[in-house]
Amino acid sequence: MSKVELLAPAGSLEKAKIAFMYGADAVYAGTAKLSLRSRAELNDDSLEETIKYAHSIGKKVYVALNIYANDTDYEEIENQIRILKNVKADAVIVSDPGVMMKVKEIAPELDIHISTQANTVSLQSAMFWKSFGAKRIILARELSKERIKYIMDNKPEDLEIEMFIHGAICYAYSGRCYLSKYLANRCANQGDCAQPCRWQYNITAQEVNNPDSKINIDYDEKGTYLFSSKDMCLIKQIPTIVDMGVDSLKIEGRLKTDYYLATVVRVYRNAIDDYEKLKEEGREGEYDYTKYLAELEKVKTRGLSEFYFTDDTNQDIHDFDGKSENMEYEYGARVVEKLDNNIYLAEIKNKLSLNDRLEILLPDSIEECAFNIEELYDVKNNQKVESINPGVKGQQIKIKIPYDLKPGTIIRRKK
Repeated sequence: MSKVELLAPAGSLEKAKIAFMYGADAVYAGTAKLSLRSRAELNDDSLEETIKYAHSIGKKVYVALNIYANDTDYEEIENQIRILKNVKADAVIVSDPGVMMKVKEIAPELDIHISTQANTVSLQSAMFWKSFGAKRIILARELSKERIKYIMDNKPEDLEIEMFIHGAICYAYSGRCYLSKYLANRCANQGDCAQPCRWQYNITAQEVNNPDSKINIDYDEKGTYLFSSKDMCLIKQIPTIVDMGVDSLKIEGRLKTDYYLATVVRVYRNAIDDYEKLKEEGREGEYDYTKYLAELEKVKTRGLSEFYFTDDTNQDIHDFDGKSENMEYEYGARVVEKLDNNIYLAEIKNKLSLNDRLEILLPDSIEECAFNIEELYDVKNNQKVESINPGVKGQQIKIKIPYDLKPGTIIRRKK
């Protein structure tokens, strides 16, 4: 098992299972009202089921209570802490000192992780949180590798450090944003962000006080995406991050699809394991990030950036055109179960037709595993069909696949 934890998002029980299947050591989830992704979280029953499942296979679940709480929130917060105590969550993620105090009061046995929302950017700040009982600090996304290394080299051994390695970057400082509240009356710091940084705007900008500092604004017929950031991608930096000894590497995306989740978790799992194996063999210089990056680029995403990790003056962080990149591939299907003679029952996600080229996302390898569709069967009458559309959610098809696959395996379609 790898020394570094790979931590993935889980907005549902099914996504947690996919994350674990593709190599996550732990997942983080939230509750419906008290995390910063309140529109895509687990209810109490599904949270308990997720934790039980994770523990049954030796994995962990961390639960976010990371809103900045109003006084009117605390009755619900106290109830939720008691639930997390009873279901044996592995840790609770907080950003508000008041919430942290309640966790220590009601469930002192729960480990406390300090959310990136708390904007920890220094060793001194990390030590402050540790002095109040934090076991882990989730660093602000804005830190450079030099600043992270300083923290790693000087922190106490029993203080864990977690950092983001992939996913959306907030236009504001690690989520400290009020734009959503102002424009949509939905408060980001209460878990209800409307993501106005991704909206289109028509503006006229002129820098008067500092004419040498200019923002190039690209327009199309819809306007401009001035506030929209690229996605963070640190796949190239895995050797540096692993060598620094960071305890947990975090992928953002509780609102993403299970296809996105499987793709990204699979890539980073293989990259981490491959680098650690190369290091053991004294061949760490042979780490080749390009093959992993090529896989990440097969999932629909924004432009990619290393943000400030390698250069804290980096300006290549804005996604001005607001368009998703890499549209050559799409989610094809998810395996439900294997039937007879290499026939599988699968849940389809996009139109499938005979002769379509499909690629299987194997959990333990990023090597190509592909085939062309030769046989499709209607589930109801078991008759062959030439194509099928996902007319309703959860629609299934029988498909011939020349490989031995586990339930839950994700299949993508090349357009």
